[in-house]
Amino acid sequence: MIYLTGDVQDERPAGARFRELLKAPGILQMPGTHNGHAALQARDAGFSALYLSGAAMSASMGLPDLGIITIDDVSFFIRQVARASGLPVLVDGDTGYGEALNMMNMVRAFEEAGAAAVHLEDQLLPKKCGHLNDKKLATAEDAAAKIAAAAKARRHLYLIARTDAAASEGLDGAVARAKMYIKAGADAIFPEALTSKEMFLEFAKNFTDTPLLANMTEFGRTPSMTAAEFEAMGFRMVIWPVSSLRVANKAQARLFATIREKGTPASLIDEMQTRAELYQTIRLAEYEALDSSIVATVLPSV
Repeated sequence: MIYLTGDVQDERPAGARFRELLKAPGILQMPGTHNGHAALQARDAGFSALYLSGAAMSASMGLPDLGIITIDDVSFFIRQVARASGLPVLVDGDTGYGEALNMMNMVRAFEEAGAAAVHLEDQLLPKKCGHLNDKKLATAEDAAAKIAAAAKARRHLYLIARTDAAASEGLDGAVARAKMYIKAGADAIFPEALTSKEMFLEFAKNFTDTPLLANMTEFGRTPSMTAAEFEAMGFRMVIWPVSSLRVANKAQARLFATIREKGTPASLIDEMQTRAELYQTIRLAEYEALDSSIVATVLPSV
């Protein structure tokens, strides 16, 4: 598939395509893809939807995940991932970049950039990664009002309300907030940083009719679990937000250290994507064929 022709692109709004995926059996698995190339690789691996992590976008820009990046920054990432893959993309909307009007502006901007879904959290700025300590939360009422604003502004965007309340208000507090967010217009709930399988099970019991999203990030507070385990506990979606960036960054650091030490990357050749593999991933031959079909000279009939 090459995006310039749109030959295999589904013309329905991205949010509608995301909703359709949630109707299918099984849990919807969404790996984090921090740029267009990662999105192509994930699509080629067989995934049907993708995730854009605020932490991954920030880190790829050399910044911490503290709500520093802007709506325009994120829209740039949305455009390249959605365009490259043609798949529905769930985007990390952090706290909405401000209050109600800012939230509404974000929703429209993300829709225009090509997002299918967004999750909105109930932290205060400067926000933190959900698996860190001492997060500061908005009141439940203020967070619900912002979700209502997002619901009013969206045309097709699927809205997932994230709550970070389990760490400071306990599971009951997180459940109570989530129920308020559903009434405010959220389509689904994302309980962040639950610390045991028992917590996931208990939370899910309260939302049998509401789709739930699980976050399987490495090095966090949530124990390692598989997609099948989350599905068995009642979750409909799972993300691996920063996994691809972590792997890529580790390999890149090793490459730079090797070049600095040895003056050559030759010892890592076997770990590199070959030129042929790169061209296959980005569909170079298809673009060249398209270009040739357009610019080829056609002689007039005599």
